[in-house]
Parts: sequence; structure tokens; C-alpha cells
Amino acid sequence: MWKLLIISILLTSKLFAVEKGPMDSFYDQKTDYSRFSGRITDKDDTGHIIKVSSENDNIKFFRAGDPVEFNVSKFGGAPCFGHVRSVEPGYFVLYVRDYKPCWGKRDYFRRGSALIFNAKSLQKRIKSMGRYRVVLLRRKNDFLKQLNGINHFLWGYNQKKIHLAAEYDQKIMEFERKKQNSLEGLLDERGDQILLQRELIKRIENLDKDLEFYRIGKTELFDDRWHMDLELGLPVKPRPQLEKELDAN
Repeated sequence: MWKLLIISILLTSKLFAVEKGPMDSFYDQKTDYSRFSGRITDKDDTGHIIKVSSENDNIKFFRAGDPVEFNVSKFGGAPCFGHVRSVEPGYFVLYVRDYKPCWGKRDYFRRGSALIFNAKSLQKRIKSMGRYRVVLLRRKNDFLKQLNGINHFLWGYNQKKIHLAAEYDQKIMEFERKKQNSLEGLLDERGDQILLQRELIKRIENLDKDLEFYRIGKTELFDDRWHMDLELGLPVKPRPQLEKELDAN
């Protein structure tokens, strides 16, 4: 599937990826586009409507109602006048009211007669169409630029995809490394805190023992009273009583 897509893109690029070329409309100002030749191929029963064939590709620019002058190629004299009724590829249809100026008093205007046409309206329209063709060429170049950009993106899509995935993989690996380092640091800190906890508990226990050892009982009052009673000759025990002994009594 991917191979077919890449092949189609390459073929498209060869067909459409072109550099910007000159804006040539093929219009030559020195050429007289109003004059061309044609030949009568058909006409209606009245003879006023004739169908003309011509090898001139520019007849496609005729529009209904355009005025046209023409002469019979082998006769001189004044031209005949007609108006375009319709246009089709290679042909156009004329309405001619009077053939006398170019045909004279001859009775029959034959099919197959070669005519020389002069159409000023066609000259103006061809000039206008030449300008419009330049506009179309510019538009085509704009589209080709856009297509080139799209083709370049599609050509490098897989490479860009790999490059982008590698960048994010590298970022993910960096985050994973930072995460692992943070977890290891937290674990080391936990171990240090446990050791510190044990040491502090030990020290607190030792302090509790020292506090208990150095606890001083309240025997001063009882000791003074024993001496006073002894001096007064009152009966006393052989030594001063401690606080625990008094509590026991």
C-alpha cells in the first residue's frame, strides 16, 4: 500500500512539479487575427443562414451577434455582412441578409465556396482572451506551487515521522531516566531516614534511662524533721525515712 502511494506521488511530481515559467499567452500584437478563411459547408432553404467550416481555432471565441464581413476568395468588390448565430468546434453559423455586395447578380451561392472573413470584434476578443490566459497561467502557477509543497511534504512524510518519533522517544527516555533517578534518590533518603529514626530511638531510650537514674527524690523536708525530732528527744527511727517508705506507711 505504501509503495503504491509513494509511486503515485513520484508520478504526480513529474507531471505537475514544474518551475514557474513565462506567462505566455501566445498573443502576437503584430498578427491580424481579424482576417481568416473559411468554406461554406451548408445553408438553409432561404439561403440566408450558412454554415462555415474553418481551420482557424480562434473562431471558438465568436459570440452570437458578432458582426462579420466576408468576400468570396475569387471575386473582388465590396464585402458582404453577416452576424454570428452559433459556434461549434470547427464551424460557425452566419446569418447573411444580402449577398449582392460580394456575389453580385449571380443566381446561386454555392456550397463549398471559399470565403475570406474580416471580424474586428474577433480581434478585440482574442486580445482580451490573451490577457485572461495570462491570468489563468498565474493561477495555474499558484496551484503548482501549492502542489509542490504538498508533494514535498508527502515525499518526506516517513522520514519526518521517524525523526519526530525519535525526538519524542528521546524525551521519553530522558523523563524515564529522571524518574528513575528521583525514585532511587527517594529510596536512598528513606534508608537514611530509617537509620536516623533508629539512632534517635536509641538515644531517646538512653536518655530515658539517664533521666530515671538521675531522678532526685523529695527527702529534704523529712531529713530536716528527723534531726529536729532527734534534738528534741522525741522518738525517731535510726535514720531519716525516704519518700517511698513514707508512702508505704
